[in-house]
Amino acid sequence: MVSTPTRPPAQQRAGKPRPGSSASPVRPPAAAGNRLRAAYRTFWSALEGTGTSRNGSTYYLILGSTLALTAIGIMMVLSASSVESIAAGKSPYGDALKQGMFAGIGIFTMFVLSRINVVWLKRLAWPAIIAALVLLGLVQLVGAEVNGNKNWIDLGGITFQPSEASKLALALWMATVLARKGRLLSKWQHVAVPAVPMAIIIVGLVLVGNDLGTAMIIMMITAAALFFAGAPLYLFGVAGLVAVAGTAVMAVTSSNRMCRITSWWTGQSCADGVDANYQATNGLYGLASGGWFGVGLGQSRQKYSWIPEAHNDFIFAIIGEELGLVGTVVVLILFAILGTAIYRVVVAQEDMFHRVLAGTIMVWLLGQATVNMSVVTGLMPVIGVPLPFISYGGSALLMSLCAIGVVLSLAREQMAPALRPKRMLKFKAKPARENAARKKTAGKRT
Repeated sequence: MVSTPTRPPAQQRAGKPRPGSSASPVRPPAAAGNRLRAAYRTFWSALEGTGTSRNGSTYYLILGSTLALTAIGIMMVLSASSVESIAAGKSPYGDALKQGMFAGIGIFTMFVLSRINVVWLKRLAWPAIIAALVLLGLVQLVGAEVNGNKNWIDLGGITFQPSEASKLALALWMATVLARKGRLLSKWQHVAVPAVPMAIIIVGLVLVGNDLGTAMIIMMITAAALFFAGAPLYLFGVAGLVAVAGTAVMAVTSSNRMCRITSWWTGQSCADGVDANYQATNGLYGLASGGWFGVGLGQSRQKYSWIPEAHNDFIFAIIGEELGLVGTVVVLILFAILGTAIYRVVVAQEDMFHRVLAGTIMVWLLGQATVNMSVVTGLMPVIGVPLPFISYGGSALLMSLCAIGVVLSLAREQMAPALRPKRMLKFKAKPARENAARKKTAGKRT
């Protein structure tokens, strides 16, 4: 009697190849899925910094990347502005010294804000937003117009841009208002009022000055505040459609904006012979000519009036030309470190006011950096948005450093008490609130 060989079980057949076969072993789908799930959890755990923020790593990552970007900005402003300053009969160090002065004021303010309790800032929410509205209104009355945009107020030879201050004021105000509403945000009426009308007023005042780029960043700040407050997601779809329609209307009704869009899309001049893509084209030439390591610091050719005001919105192109791909990657890595560290602060917050404020600042700075670099690399049509910490502009640098100071204050609270830098101002809760907090804690313990 001849016995018939039995077939091995299905799992054994899947895991072991037959004798003489060169096929590699097939892993069970469950094991592969578990490994993928474990890798996913490890990635997010590392990104969020679970359990590591108490040693101060998050605080010093934010501080270090911010100071590094600011130092690079002053150096590149000196390099990019010196040629045009000499041509205008001015000192080649003038713009860099002015940028350095604002950087010094901003860093001092950043350290002051990092040493106070952020809850204390709630007292400034309404005064700050009212001051922002007044200043934006004054711009249209006594403001100076530069390159077609009326966004500056001249204060004794020093120009100040109120729209930059309105970004931080709006972030602080929305965090305060949305935190007070709390659970009511599940209803769209409480989401819309008064946050959305206030944002619309600020955007409208900025658009009156013909600054579409800043208006887009303010709309981004508004959306971020509502998102981190937990607003219903369907509202973002409706708001997105309204924003797209509004942007289309503003583009169609402005020949300058339509020229920029068509030049970016087709790569050709407009019907009237104006090449609105001239600045972006020369920016790409600068990035391409830089190669891997650049032509050398201070040796840019595009800053010789090929890129108008190269030290402003298109300074990233000068970085790519003088420092090469390595220089641009260093800037990208510093922004990535800054974004990761601020994200760690955001996800660690249990209080809505803290979470909304930190999350809004994160989206503001990283979103603005993304828009600027997208414009320089040709991924978006030309929009007047500066690169945070790097582009020339005292108002933008000062407000960005103040925003980082607020985030540093939150990161400081995550540190172990023995490692925390000392506070400068303390916020004391009212007795009624203290008693309520004690009762709530006692109830949880029982």
